[in-house]
Amino acid sequence: MITPRFPKNESARLKAVKSYQLLDTLPEEDFDNITNLVSNLIDVPISLITLLDAERNFLKSHYGIPFNEAPRDTSFCGHAILSENDLFEIKDARLDPRFENNPLVKEHNAIFYAGAPLINSDGFPLGTLCIFDSKPRVLSNKQKKSLVILAKQVVQLFELRKNNLELREVREELKFQNNNLKNFAGHVSHDMKMPLANMIVTTDILKKKYGDRLDDKALQYLTNLKRSSFSLSEYISNLLDHYESDKTDNTVDSFYLNHLLEDLVDLLQINTNCHINFPEDDVEIICNRVALEQILLNLIGNSLKYNDKEHTIIDISCTIKDEFYNFSVTDNGVGIPEDKLETVFNLFSTVGNLDRNGNKGHGIGLSTVKNLVKSLGGTIMVTSKIGESTTFSFTVVKPEVFD
Repeated sequence: MITPRFPKNESARLKAVKSYQLLDTLPEEDFDNITNLVSNLIDVPISLITLLDAERNFLKSHYGIPFNEAPRDTSFCGHAILSENDLFEIKDARLDPRFENNPLVKEHNAIFYAGAPLINSDGFPLGTLCIFDSKPRVLSNKQKKSLVILAKQVVQLFELRKNNLELREVREELKFQNNNLKNFAGHVSHDMKMPLANMIVTTDILKKKYGDRLDDKALQYLTNLKRSSFSLSEYISNLLDHYESDKTDNTVDSFYLNHLLEDLVDLLQINTNCHINFPEDDVEIICNRVALEQILLNLIGNSLKYNDKEHTIIDISCTIKDEFYNFSVTDNGVGIPEDKLETVFNLFSTVGNLDRNGNKGHGIGLSTVKNLVKSLGGTIMVTSKIGESTTFSFTVVKPEVFD
């Protein structure tokens, strides 16, 4: 018997084998289907998918035998991976000096062998797709071609499995980093709110206590400082709302929409010439009330802020179709440019319009709205005409859909 020698690039080859994370894994249907197919297609009792480890031949799939590994130094596959041909074939192992006194031949009657090396994209032979028979035989050209083609399919399955594992690792890493970012944003935002509140109060104290000693320019500086502090405080609040929007619980409430809208209008304390049209039918809604409140509060608030008309009109509708509540909020405001419609829900994406008070948006609110709509099982879209109107349409799935 001649022990198969190691390839010259054995260290790199072993690294490639281990990169697929297949060694010592359980049987998988995709691979077992191939060995089953090969055995029936070529009419042989044994068909294997093997991976050559440092000292053993691991059988990822083994049709016709009960064990899943064997010593590498007695393996036929150890010789097969050294072959420069697409197929390594031994018609009668009893007549080949490489397998004289080989226990596989003597004890397990492994007379015939054919193995197609599993070559990955980097050119490393990982193992084989191989067959055994207990009698001498010769494969037809069609059988040889089938075995080589199926070996390439095995490699494709290896690659697909490896890619899936890598994608899973990337996804887990992104999830981990995203959680870190959320925690960081939350801590920073909470830590900044108190100093900002102190700045706002301090500017009022300075104006009240020293206002008569300050000139107009100094007073304007204090006004600007207070306005900037409020703007930053609002930005931080919106950021916190965004990062907490995906934490919406599954609480389900039953309430009437118009009652909710009346509460929101009171909360907004609207001080502009505005008319808000509620739905004609006071629809009973069953969903997470807090989440829907936040969605409508943001959309109505935007309709108020980004409106250049003397008289603001906001139309709110709600209909029920199949398993969804269908909402829309339409205003007669400044509108959104067509080239911004696709990105308006992206975090930190802004249209560029200034609100009624001359402030620019932070690009957080609509991203938060999208997260909340998604948490309620729905989708959201926007249509707009510059200078005329904007309509946000969104759906909320009825709770029985989740049952």
